[in-house]
Amino acid sequence: MTTAAPVKGNTKGKAKADQHTKGNATGVGPLLRGWRERRRVSQLELALRADSSARHISFIETGRARPSEELVLRLADHLDVPVRDRNSLLLAAGYAPRFRETPLEDPAMGTLREGLDQLLTGYEPYPALVVDAAYDVIAANRGVAMLMEGIPDDLASPANAMRLTLHPRGLAPRIRNLREWRGHLLHQMERQIALQRSDALRAVYEEVAAYPVADPGVDAFDAATDVPYFALPLRIEHDGHVLSFISSISTFNTPMDVTVAELAIETLLPADPATTKYLQTRMT
Repeated sequence: MTTAAPVKGNTKGKAKADQHTKGNATGVGPLLRGWRERRRVSQLELALRADSSARHISFIETGRARPSEELVLRLADHLDVPVRDRNSLLLAAGYAPRFRETPLEDPAMGTLREGLDQLLTGYEPYPALVVDAAYDVIAANRGVAMLMEGIPDDLASPANAMRLTLHPRGLAPRIRNLREWRGHLLHQMERQIALQRSDALRAVYEEVAAYPVADPGVDAFDAATDVPYFALPLRIEHDGHVLSFISSISTFNTPMDVTVAELAIETLLPADPATTKYLQTRMT
């Protein structure tokens, strides 16, 4: 870490700088330092990426220098700071938020909503859904509705994908490889929590991680299957049939709106011919 050399004989100036640093303990400096440490990037490495200097980065983090709006955004970009938190960094540095947060029901989002509806419908008969940053379900197609048949209303409204999947009264009893799939989902949330600062996501994680898990003899993954899976499948029972899916998650590229930045589209691709045939038969 590069730090400024002390100025000899200038105790008044040092005291003033210390007071300035203390007064900015909750300013943009500590926030940037938190993101830098979270990403495990040194001041020098960040400075090289952002075309700055380690000394200047140090001064910003300690409150001795105020970054320009452009530099705040550049540092946030190189630290992969979520769009919502980029607004927080700008506010802490004394600038106006750059990114809007438009509700999905706003008329301005009409084109986006229409596009998502077309995408979900076009993916049928296979399941697909849209979730937000805390895995609350924004929209889903008929393939998802079929898998959710029989789920109690109190779990489905409001619908949270993690809660619906792992709750003992949700899909969990129907998932043949529950322990493996549960471990995958919890690890996925742990990675997101490590990269983001989301109290809502952490609350969901703590809730679903505390759910009881069935006996391993009931939900053990059947490794003897003849299907050459290329990724961990979700193997779930529906009406006496065991269906296998591979999950894929997509997000929007370079979003300029907080709402859009936090949307994710999950699609479930059939992992074997039997699942494909079953869905095509049931959904036609």
